Amino acid sequence: MAYTRKDVSTLTAGERRRFVKAMLEVKRRGEYDEFVRTHIEYYNSDGEDGLRTAHMAPSFLPWHRRFLLDLERALRRVDSSVTVPYWDWTRDRTATSAPWTRDLLGGNGRRSDRQVTTGPFAWATGNWTLKEGVTDAEFLTRDLGRAANPIALPTKSELEGALADPVYDVSPWDSTVTSGFRNKLEGWGSGLGSVAWRNHNRVHRWVGGAMVGGASVNDPVFWLHHAFIDLCWYRWQRRHAGARYQPARPPGPASDQWRRVVARGEKLPPWDVTPEQLEDVSGIYRYA
Repeated sequence: MAYTRKDVSTLTAGERRRFVKAMLEVKRRGEYDEFVRTHIEYYNSDGEDGLRTAHMAPSFLPWHRRFLLDLERALRRVDSSVTVPYWDWTRDRTATSAPWTRDLLGGNGRRSDRQVTTGPFAWATGNWTLKEGVTDAEFLTRDLGRAANPIALPTKSELEGALADPVYDVSPWDSTVTSGFRNKLEGWGSGLGSVAWRNHNRVHRWVGGAMVGGASVNDPVFWLHHAFIDLCWYRWQRRHAGARYQPARPPGPASDQWRRVVARGEKLPPWDVTPEQLEDVSGIYRYA
């Protein structure tokens, strides 16, 4: 039977407590750091050589859908009642609303070094020491809203600009495309400042600290953010009935994207699964 992912703002005190406890246990077992390492490994950009799967590519959405499922399965091995909640950043838009509460993810980082000092994921608790990353920092950091150079979370209308596009993705299947649902949601733009980051990307930068870069999984909000991104894909699929993942076939040898993007029926590293197999998740979970 399919289980349900809920809006984080609707979780009961008991649901919050069980989610946090399961996250801390997955971390204690050493499994969580494997997720961090995997995301760092697959955080490839347009300018790098080889296959792109997690970012700047059509497979951004199915890659993170499977990644999220793997984390959720790890949590449910600890407590079968736990699912990953989603954070709707078009509605819960302040640094004091859910999920930034003491009983859930904790709050903003302190001014001096951006270290998170509240909540169960604060370094001082001894339960959330960073072991994998692009820096040597051992503690979780945040800079909600970027105090020195403020930006705002994406609005409902900005998200609607992505959801309204009926085409999943278009050539050249990278961060430069200006049409297609995938990049409008992933959020690679042009120019300087917040206009260069839309939707998904701007949320990472609004949170700041550990959420910026390949090691963003170190902040548990990564999963709540990507659960909402997954919900957006879920909603887009229902709005545009019959619209499919693109490209349906891999680009040929004459294309700059040859062997650089995953087509609908091709395996999606590091798993033995295709984007096509991840298009329908109705038998696994649903959203409240």
